[in-house]
Amino acid sequence: MSEGERRSSQREALTLKVEYDDAAELVADYTENISQGGTFIQTTRELSEGTTVRLILSFPGLLKPLPLTGVVKWTRTYPPEQRGVGVAFDVTNAETTARLATMIQRIAAGDPEIVARNLRVLVVEDNPHVASLIRDGLTGGGARQLPWKANFQFGHAANGREALDALRASRFDFVIVDIYLPVMDGAQLIEHMRADEHLRSLPVVAVSAGGAAARDAALGAGADFFLDKPMRLADIVDTIRRLAGDR
Repeated sequence: MSEGERRSSQREALTLKVEYDDAAELVADYTENISQGGTFIQTTRELSEGTTVRLILSFPGLLKPLPLTGVVKWTRTYPPEQRGVGVAFDVTNAETTARLATMIQRIAAGDPEIVARNLRVLVVEDNPHVASLIRDGLTGGGARQLPWKANFQFGHAANGREALDALRASRFDFVIVDIYLPVMDGAQLIEHMRADEHLRSLPVVAVSAGGAAARDAALGAGADFFLDKPMRLADIVDTIRRLAGDR
């Protein structure tokens, strides 16, 4: 985990914002460390032992970050890339610890009141303007049109070969792919995905201005949906809703 920091005035306690990669990392840290009375925070700030800090625990998609108050118990300065502090928490307050445990349980269960659905989307598009329109549309008005709260994270590839490398290196929930691409076109990319046991079930939305020929190529290769360019944001949102489910 890593942290950001701020001090709104000299009289207020130091606040550290602790960013986890996802819900699973926060839940694991709570189970293994926080619930036992302490955790390690990676930070370059020099904090002395005994310093009281207010921690704000969060991750992408968490609607209600978790505040905790702790005390610096030890520091680590070497190696430089692993500098940080050990923070201890008071676990003797039954009401506070029970409230935190309940919040962690709700986070682990994906309670939509406190956790947005985190959707990782790979946009495979050689036109950077179109790729930006898709990203901006989904993170803006598109997310508000979904029947559940959503937090979008994006990857981008300019051709099918880059996309295949990205898909094998990272996890995504959806792929939006143009059919006419350089190096490896969209239909070839989809064929490679459907032949790969780790990627064959990954939802694919194919897009193109190529009309019936592009539609046939995309669906024949195994795309789940095909949208004609220029796409309407509402069509993209509706397609993602149908692929992700309404829950």
